[in-house]
Amino acid sequence: MTTTEVSKQTTGNGVGTSPQRPDGTVKVRGEFAYSSDLWHEDMLWGATLRSPHPYARITGIDITEALAVQGVYAVLTHEDVPGVNKYGLEHADQPVLAVDVVRYQGEPVALVAADHPETARRAMKRIKVSYEVLEPVTDSEKAVAGEGAELHPGGNVVRYAKIRHGDQSVKADVVVSGVYEVGMQDQAFLGPESGMAIPDTEGGVDLYVATQWLHVDQQQIVAALGLPKDKVRLTLGGVGGAFGGREDLSIQVHACLLALHTGKPVKMVYNREESFYGHVHRHPAKMYYEHGADKDGRLVYVKAKLYLDGGAYASSTGAVVANAATLGVGPYNVDSASVDCWGVYTNNPPCGAMRGFGAVQAGFAYESQMDKLAEACGIDPVDIRIRNAMAEGSVMPTGQIVDSAAPVAELLERLRAKPLPVTHEELDLRRMPGGVSNTTHGEGVVRGVGYAVGIKNICFSEGFDDYSTARVRLQLVGGEPAATVHTAACEVGQGLVTIMQQIVRTELGIEQVTILPMDTNIGNGGSTSASRQSYVTGGAVQAACVAVRSGLHKHLAGKLAADGKLNVVAGKVVSADGSVLADLADVLGDEVFDETVEWRHRPTVPIDPETGQGNAHVQYGFAAHRAVVDVDTELGLIKVVALDCAQDVGKALNPQAVLGQIQGGSAQGLGLAVMEEIQTDGGKIRNPSFTDYLIPTVLDMPPMDIDVLERPDPNAPYGLRGVGEPPTISSTPAIVAAIRAATGLALPRVPVRPEHLTGT
Repeated sequence: MTTTEVSKQTTGNGVGTSPQRPDGTVKVRGEFAYSSDLWHEDMLWGATLRSPHPYARITGIDITEALAVQGVYAVLTHEDVPGVNKYGLEHADQPVLAVDVVRYQGEPVALVAADHPETARRAMKRIKVSYEVLEPVTDSEKAVAGEGAELHPGGNVVRYAKIRHGDQSVKADVVVSGVYEVGMQDQAFLGPESGMAIPDTEGGVDLYVATQWLHVDQQQIVAALGLPKDKVRLTLGGVGGAFGGREDLSIQVHACLLALHTGKPVKMVYNREESFYGHVHRHPAKMYYEHGADKDGRLVYVKAKLYLDGGAYASSTGAVVANAATLGVGPYNVDSASVDCWGVYTNNPPCGAMRGFGAVQAGFAYESQMDKLAEACGIDPVDIRIRNAMAEGSVMPTGQIVDSAAPVAELLERLRAKPLPVTHEELDLRRMPGGVSNTTHGEGVVRGVGYAVGIKNICFSEGFDDYSTARVRLQLVGGEPAATVHTAACEVGQGLVTIMQQIVRTELGIEQVTILPMDTNIGNGGSTSASRQSYVTGGAVQAACVAVRSGLHKHLAGKLAADGKLNVVAGKVVSADGSVLADLADVLGDEVFDETVEWRHRPTVPIDPETGQGNAHVQYGFAAHRAVVDVDTELGLIKVVALDCAQDVGKALNPQAVLGQIQGGSAQGLGLAVMEEIQTDGGKIRNPSFTDYLIPTVLDMPPMDIDVLERPDPNAPYGLRGVGEPPTISSTPAIVAAIRAATGLALPRVPVRPEHLTGT
């Protein structure tokens, strides 16, 4: 008997193509329903009272006057939290509502529910909280040394990671050192935190929320509410950007508390200022580096000490520390490495996940060092990088072998070979630093070129059980074969809904694919972070399709009595020689093929606490940038003229989306290089608005010439490599390198400010 096989066959909108996004048109038209657009006729509005102090003891809370405001339905404090008044991503160290102490400016103290948002705000102002103000801890390096108050039991170190690789006693002919700082960057997503909690009649609640990780939200919420998991159901609301800032809880527990207390739906939406207080940010860092090389510029050793300010609560600081430490040498071969990295509690705003996740901070430092080393050795900055570049088979400082493509040298060579932008002789203010504000006609404007390359781990690491669940259902709908896909993987704007459709079209050979709402009625999809969703949820959807195809194979074999290999192409069943045997719709009939798969990538292990050795990461991604800048040295203004990129993506599942991710990541790197920083003074945020916290606009972004390399990873679905984070890592140091080349200044800190260039 000959085995009949239904093989996968892509349609015109499958993997490797760039079909229109299903959510694209409505977003462009302004018709997309974001979480902040949720509405219920009987709803109340929730508001949060936050601490004005970075560090203080609460000596009393009086809610009497707030409850007396007409239209107020509830005023809640920590006494009204029915379950455990603690939550957190890695450590449950953050109170739902503050009890006896507040540890950062903006910490939630009380909640109000009222029939109008203005009523809720007026009532909130009538809550009387008495504070004993304490001296805040704001310096992470001093906190490691034990200076200042102990903010949490066990001290102020969240995690210490130690890497020791090779002979620690080696000497070098050329030694360069530096101290580098990275400011606190905000994710600056345009859709503020928002959601609605709707109580049911049986003591449970449904929450519709803009988030990045539905099941971990649910896990923390049920603990705080003291409810079983089936009583708290989450559905993803429309998300207006995330970049790591929605991985932690914000309004989730608060809205549910108010809804269960009042018995009414409760909507919460942060304004922009509250958003700055209400989510984590990128860890500020202070980093000490020493690089040793031989006279030819080949690395002999790297030594580094990194201090990451985690703020008041742990969030994902432990994982950020691991990334900064394990990737702290960069994409370079070195036989001896010593890296010490601390993540620290302070009374600064809490910090956690943001695109690049520890690798951004280290990348700025080690790339600055490579430029300094090139100068000390008298070698071109690109040549010294190529001379030390990792390749497939290289060994990381953790002892892990890079077992798939690592085309670091090729990325740099491609960038160097690109033509540089021309210098225009005629005056065009749009091309000048300062733009049409007419600050210069070219006087004092100098041009510089800089290069940088970065490395980023893809997916979760260090033994984390990283998986995703997908359900795929194939049946006739309206007389046509159609598939539905159900996952809990969050679409936050990155285009995952499109990728899932493309995978199903490729695997099942049909065109009509519907993505169901993401919710907790299916197994965990993991977080939309770590550049992991195309890898892990893509792998789960592919595996579910394979299982569906197996059932379909048996059905078609019986229906058609066909020998040999069968393909499904654009809804047609075809033989191995390409002959059409039947319409899939005609032979599918009333059959329904429904499969749910839980899919995992290959395992990882925690790094050894004494040596930092271990196969901690699933996959590595590499990107490189060349930046060209014009600098007005008199006013300290910068114009990024070009920001070209080369990146290996393994396989471009959606080429247009890949370009968008590279452009977006580069824009955030540009922001960190020259404008984006949450400025704090004594733990207080000085610029919680888009008036004073600046992000790049379309006028700030230069043209980008992008080379997308496809060097498949044999361990990944379709050979893909995570795309979203690597361009954020190399864009910042490339821009700063170009500014250094133009000005001759050291510039050890980002963002680079005008006063750093003018000395004023």
